Parts: sequence; structure tokens; C-alpha cells
Amino acid sequence: MHSSLATVRKPILVAVALGVIALALLLILTRLHGPGSAFASSHAEAPLISQDPRADNTDLYAFVSPDNTNTVTMIANYIPLESPASGPNFYSFDDTVLYEIKIDNTGDGRPDLGYQFRFNTATRNPNTFLYNTGPITSLSDSSWNRPQTYSVTLVQFDEQGKPEGKSKVLGTNIPTPPDNIGPRSTPNYDNLAAAAVTSLPSGIKVFAGQRDDPFFVDLGSIFDLAGLRPFNPFHLIPLAADSGRDALKNDNVHSIEVQVPTSQLVSFASPTIGIYASASRQKVRILDQNGKTKSNGPWVQVSRLGNPLINEVVIPLGQKDYWNREDPADDQQFESFYTSPEVSRLENALYGTLPQGHAGGALQAIDETGRSDLISILLTGVHGLNETGSTKSDLLRLNTAITPGANGACPAGTASSAPPDRLGPLGPSGDLCGYPNGRRLGDDVIDIDLRAFAQGYGAFLHTALGLPNKTPNNVLGDGVDTNDVLFSGTFPYVASPHQGYEVP
Repeated sequence: MHSSLATVRKPILVAVALGVIALALLLILTRLHGPGSAFASSHAEAPLISQDPRADNTDLYAFVSPDNTNTVTMIANYIPLESPASGPNFYSFDDTVLYEIKIDNTGDGRPDLGYQFRFNTATRNPNTFLYNTGPITSLSDSSWNRPQTYSVTLVQFDEQGKPEGKSKVLGTNIPTPPDNIGPRSTPNYDNLAAAAVTSLPSGIKVFAGQRDDPFFVDLGSIFDLAGLRPFNPFHLIPLAADSGRDALKNDNVHSIEVQVPTSQLVSFASPTIGIYASASRQKVRILDQNGKTKSNGPWVQVSRLGNPLINEVVIPLGQKDYWNREDPADDQQFESFYTSPEVSRLENALYGTLPQGHAGGALQAIDETGRSDLISILLTGVHGLNETGSTKSDLLRLNTAITPGANGACPAGTASSAPPDRLGPLGPSGDLCGYPNGRRLGDDVIDIDLRAFAQGYGAFLHTALGLPNKTPNNVLGDGVDTNDVLFSGTFPYVASPHQGYEVP
């Protein structure tokens, strides 16, 4: 909106201006064929799973371990938006959920192997409401009233992606740490978490428990009609430019982490693997007269996650629950949502210049159809980088042959001691160890995806792959560039959870 409009005092002109905005919004909603999308990773991204947070897979990360480049670390986070001060019934994994991390190493979109995690929660003293009756100084401390343990099972799958009966239990009764309550209850929390890092046979490490939510995003602005605070003046309903605000600051999640020797994950044919995480519940749940539930029957997938943000901003509302139940090998049915993405239409309408946008917009025109670039990045992998074949499937693809330096970076594919580029290959260094080649904890997937959907791929990918690098599309972002706390340089990498005593 031009500044002169702010001085207009005649009611008729004000009414006209408001009418123009209302009409423009109506046109936008018409063009988008439904409610506006927003970027929020997988935090309650679909109607049904939003009512089942302990089975809600919020984020998936996979990277060559910077401190042990012969291994791959995979991290699946669950339970969105955990408030640290959540007593007396603190967050935990669900004993009735089957949590899985699956790997495709043959390029057909179907899992070839996977790791299953099942949890068991005990109640030591049913005659108190307390989570703990004194300081928890060890994982076996009797003061901890609700300890949780888990098992890990390696599963092999057949050509149809079905378990073929060759499962191997890698560990049982593995301890989780308690939630980070406060200085009286968990006075040495980091020691408790370190004690929960467990080595399994064949060089595998695991950890499961509460951590800081490593995802960072300005949810408050994004859910306000797809606002990006740094780009506020160029929105159809303009506001003053502002810095981004991390809505997940001080929030926690529950992480399942597994570090596996690379040789156990890849096939002889290719060093590139495709990964996804899921949560499943048994088909039948019975509520008895005492209010307790019993589960029976086959497992039904209720949540899945490969690439970040897919079910949030690519899949429309009417198919989100269905998408969660489908397997990646069947994702070709959703191809049209990638080639004609709603996000790109939204970027054009809200931030674009005329004729696709409005007089106050700034973005160059974005192609709204024929987006084969998104098929490559999100469904098949990028040729020469992490392509897995012609099967279109939502998998987080990682080329394990591209190894990082000690800090996790590999500019232009060469290991370096430089800090990682938050924009990965879209950044000025062309850091090929970042998303969409796997995903590190510090990768700014919001800004990366905003720019990819807006065809602002940056100079490196423009030169290397011929991808468009439209300006100022290539500087789009929400203004939140880093996590609120630093990550660790060693397994389990995700930062310690925020303490309930310190964070309301």
C-alpha cells in the first residue's frame, strides 16, 4: 500500500481501499482453491494426527556424522510443542505406538531395512501423584516414579516393503532419561542424558528421550496470512518490517536417535539412501469400563515424515490424513501438488509484482505450473547429488559418499572446517552436506523451501544445475535463522531440553 493512502481521510476513499483489499483476498483464496498454507514443519500438520500428539512425527534429520564420518545419524522427533513445565504428568513416548525409522537403499521407494522402537513405562509408586519423590541422580534412581525403557529391533523388508521375518532384537530395557524438571528433581540433567546414550551390537548407538526442539520458525507471523516479518512491507496487507521471532523458543520434543555404520545402510549399487520415519497404532482400540484402553490387530500408520514441510504446504487439507497413511512408494498420486504447488501461487499473490501479484509486491513472477525442479528435489533426488531413481517418493535422501568436516560442512562437496551454511546448497558456499541432501539440525528449511518454491535457488545451484535464481526471491525468509540454543558436536547432537523450573 502506498504511504499516501495513510493520509487519506475521506471515508469513501478508505472504504474503496478496504474493498480493494477484500477483493484481492477473495481472488487469492479462489486461486488457491482452499485455505492458505503455512510453513510449520510437521507440528500437528494434519487433522487426525493433531489429536494424537504422542504419535505425531514433527521432524526428521539425517546426516553423515561429523565426528565419525563412517556413520550416519538419523533423528526422528515426536510430540510437538512440549511445554517444559508440564507436570505432574510429564511428556513421554507412548507405549502403544510403534515408532520406526525406515531406509530405502534400492531406489524403489520401499523400505529395505528399518529400526523399530517400542516403549514400556513403569509406575513404581501408584499411591502418589508425583513424577518423582526426590532428586533423580541416576537412571535407576527409585525416586523416579515413572521410568521408561525401550527396545530396538532391526527389521528386513521384502521387495514389496513388507517385513520378511528376519527381524533382530538389538537391545531391550534400554533406559530413557527423565524429563528436565528442575534443580531439585534433576540437578544433573546432562549426566542423566549422557547415561542414556547406549551402544548396541555392530557399532550402533541409540538415544531416546526429551530434547530441545531443534526446529526454528516464526509461526506467529507465518500463520497470520503467510506473513514474513522481514518482507512485511511487500505483503498484500503491508506492515512495518520486523525481525523474525522463533515461536518454538523454549519448546521441547522427544527424540529417537540412532547412529549406524554407513556400510550397514547402503547397497552395493549406490551410496545414496532414502529415509523416512513413521508412527503406527494397532487397528482396534477398546476402552474398558475402568477407562483403560487395549489395542489389538495389525499396525496402521498414522504419521510419516521424509522431507520437511510436505504434508504442511504441499498436500491439501482434504488429503493430509490420507497422505499420512500412504507409503512413500505410492507418492506418484500426489505429483500434481508438486508440479503446480500452492505455495508458489501464494508467494505470487501475496508478495509478487503485477500482474500475478499487486502494486506493492516485490517478487519476480514464479512459475505456478510445470515445476519439474520440485519433482527432482523432493520426489526423486537431484541428478549428480542424491538421486535414487525414477520412483517418485517422499524420502529424505542422503548421499553418504559426501562427507563433512568436523563442524558438518562441505562447501561444493569438499569437507571443510568452516561452519555449516544454514542454506545448504542454496547458500553462497554451496554446502552440499545440507538439506536437501539429508538434513542437519541447523539447516534453515523454512528459508530453503521458501526460496526453492519461489525459484530463488542462489548462485551456486544456478551455475551448477541451471536452476533459476530470481531476485529478490533468492533472499526470502522468515527472519529466524538459527535455533535458540547451540547443538552438541557429538551424539546425540540435539541440545538438552529446557528446564521446567526455568521456563514457564
